[in-house]
Amino acid sequence: MTNQELFERAVRTAPGGVHSPVRAFKSVGGTPVFIASAQGPRITDVTGASYIDFCLSFGPLILGHADPIVAAEVHRAVDDGWTYGACEPYSLALAEWIIGRIPWVERIRFVSSGTEAVMSALRVARAATGRSRILKFEGCYHGHADGLLVRAGSGLAGAVAATSAGLPGDALSHTLVAPLDDEQAFDAVFNAHATDIAAVIIEPVPANYGLLPQRREWLTHIAAKCSEAGALLVLDEVITGFRSGLQGAAGAFDLRPDLVCYGKIIGGGFPVGAYAGRAELLDLVAPAGPVYQAGTLSANPVGMRAGLATLQRMAALDGWPALDARAAGFVRHLRERFAASAPSVHVDRHSSIMWIRKGGQAKCRRPDTIASAHGAWYPKFFHAALRRGVYLPPSAYEVLFLSMAHDDSTLAEAADVLVAAAEEADRT
Repeated sequence: MTNQELFERAVRTAPGGVHSPVRAFKSVGGTPVFIASAQGPRITDVTGASYIDFCLSFGPLILGHADPIVAAEVHRAVDDGWTYGACEPYSLALAEWIIGRIPWVERIRFVSSGTEAVMSALRVARAATGRSRILKFEGCYHGHADGLLVRAGSGLAGAVAATSAGLPGDALSHTLVAPLDDEQAFDAVFNAHATDIAAVIIEPVPANYGLLPQRREWLTHIAAKCSEAGALLVLDEVITGFRSGLQGAAGAFDLRPDLVCYGKIIGGGFPVGAYAGRAELLDLVAPAGPVYQAGTLSANPVGMRAGLATLQRMAALDGWPALDARAAGFVRHLRERFAASAPSVHVDRHSSIMWIRKGGQAKCRRPDTIASAHGAWYPKFFHAALRRGVYLPPSAYEVLFLSMAHDDSTLAEAADVLVAAAEEADRT
């Protein structure tokens, strides 16, 4: 069975042939690769072709695919029973591990996705403050809840426009949007609505519109404005949580969020999300308080055990600084080689998250600083790398991830491919 044959069948059963849009290759063209298996830093498709994987299921697999220690724990979990709909000790163990290491997490509620975590955290913020508005930033993605699928509109400060069909106007009326990396513009939006803002939510390292590393001073400014006005600071660390070091981006930037949203790594590759924060805020959630949120498969024991095994393994290996150093060396090597053969190609990095882009400013901190040429260049780069055995995220604005399984020889092989792919993309 070929990838093309499978995709032709898939489009007859699912919208666009996929169950999440970016898998469709729509933005890069061509036929999606159907993965049959994976091990360490590599994936293998249904035809037997193998690729070095820098997508890593979009971030959760910090140890690489099918880590043997995590796999053994998953096998034990399945043998014990994979869902109970009742209290179990596994979510307790993961919660205690996280709470014991993250000072701003006093309570945590596990859910099944990052979208669900964000939606629930913002409901808590509204209940805690008695206010209705949420302020987010252009270029940050917080899942597909109705009120967050917005972009900056025209007219009054913070006005928004929908980014999806099917959204009623009243679903957008309580969301404000401000630009990233602009204290003056943020202050104008915030001050116009300060008494009605329940929360400001931000990815401290936006990684869903390319990689847009933010300034510490800017993030500190946001936190201070929230504190002054009685609004809550909500950090969306679904991507950066337990990837930007043990304490995530909040720890890296010395931030103390009121609420924080996690996902990806805390499930070890299984569908897990969480929202967490101060005890008095999380104790507003049912059954302790009046904010309702529930989920039949929340805190699924397989995901809880896989997530805890992943975090324990990273801690035992002192994995976060080791992976950061490995990523730094890889990026330094790529930059040197691109400078010689593809000088308009940039590599951005935060921790073990990377983004390869064409042109633009030396540092991109907001979407409007990304070069317009990047969107047309990336599909050529993507397919040139794919033909040579490297799998990248199939979108110009998705980021790359490294894992502990990406050893020196794998990265050396990948660097040769990426340089050759960039040279080819520049020629065509």
